[in-house]
Amino acid sequence: MHLLDCPSQDYAWGTAYDIPSFLGRAATGHPMAEVWMGTHPLGPAMVQVEDERRPLSDVSGDIPFMMKILSAARPLSIQVHPNADLARQGYKEEEARGIPIDSPERLYKDANPKPEMVYALTTFDTLVGFRPTAEILRILGPLDHPVVQGMREQLMERPGFRGIVRMLERLLTSPPSVHEVHEIVALCHGRLALGLDIKRAYASATEIAPHYPGDVGVIVSLLLNRLTLQPGEAAYLGAGILHAHLSGMCVEVMVNSDNVLRAGLTPKHLAPEAVVASVDAEMSRLARVSPELVGASTDVFEPGDGEFGLAVTQTSPADVDGVLLPVTGRSILVCTGGEVEAVSQRGQVIRLSRGAVMYAGYEDGEVRLRGTGEVAQAYEPTAEGRRRRMLDLV
Repeated sequence: MHLLDCPSQDYAWGTAYDIPSFLGRAATGHPMAEVWMGTHPLGPAMVQVEDERRPLSDVSGDIPFMMKILSAARPLSIQVHPNADLARQGYKEEEARGIPIDSPERLYKDANPKPEMVYALTTFDTLVGFRPTAEILRILGPLDHPVVQGMREQLMERPGFRGIVRMLERLLTSPPSVHEVHEIVALCHGRLALGLDIKRAYASATEIAPHYPGDVGVIVSLLLNRLTLQPGEAAYLGAGILHAHLSGMCVEVMVNSDNVLRAGLTPKHLAPEAVVASVDAEMSRLARVSPELVGASTDVFEPGDGEFGLAVTQTSPADVDGVLLPVTGRSILVCTGGEVEAVSQRGQVIRLSRGAVMYAGYEDGEVRLRGTGEVAQAYEPTAEGRRRRMLDLV
């Protein structure tokens, strides 16, 4: 087992205090958005091995999943992650063109898809996946504006998923002017003043608009489901799902990838054609993930097609012998609260307080937790004994 030193990302949408508080560090006053826990080359975790600081991959090999702590003070970009075929193709093409991996215009940082799961640590708000056609039409109907009515007519002519994608394509490739976006936001405010909202669509647009005034993403937000997760709840986002996290703090578990295609709500490089291609490639899955209780102390989440799993284990002095983690093998563990000891089958002990991260490998065997606290363990599920319990949202 090894303690990990994990890099953080200072994206502008991050919070100033939440992640430093989580990590037990002094806040700098600057945003801290994410902590990366894994072996991705753009942000590898580091380990101390015999007085030498080395990448985790030197110990673990390349780990196929990654875990993050994410904390958002304001909305992230409207984005989508490519499926496996598009990721491989896009990565190969950009490599051939010689686009530097750290270029702002680089879209495919690796050849992997990026399905992911969000596990809420605080109340977590997100926009994710297209609303049903009938719901979108109800939202657009009361907004008396030429741009909106054009969208409504287009969707009525071609309803359903493909029609929504075509409407999105038109919005992104021929976006309304800044003035038109302001006018539509004013109409949303007017509906709210009358006590009218439809599944929080108008509220979402008016909440986002001050952060990204005049951005086409404000209009796109009307098309997306508003989902709120309470602490301990989780949702799975398959590749190809358009989404924009709004606020809150969570654990994210995903395939080991940093492929992000952006459609709006960001100063970063936009890729409307790639976004539409990724969304249009398949009707991807959006689902709440119901945990399976293992023993009396662990919730296990294993969504999707078995790319990753997350086990959240609590322990207290009532557990005289501690609590055995449900999974052995390569895993990354982060203490999300309290203070615990992780004890390997070989007798090695690592003490973890809130925010501490560690790696456990095959050679460590079974790992037991002692103390009073909570630990989230990301891992790669085995083919046998899968615990796939999901409730589709759309």
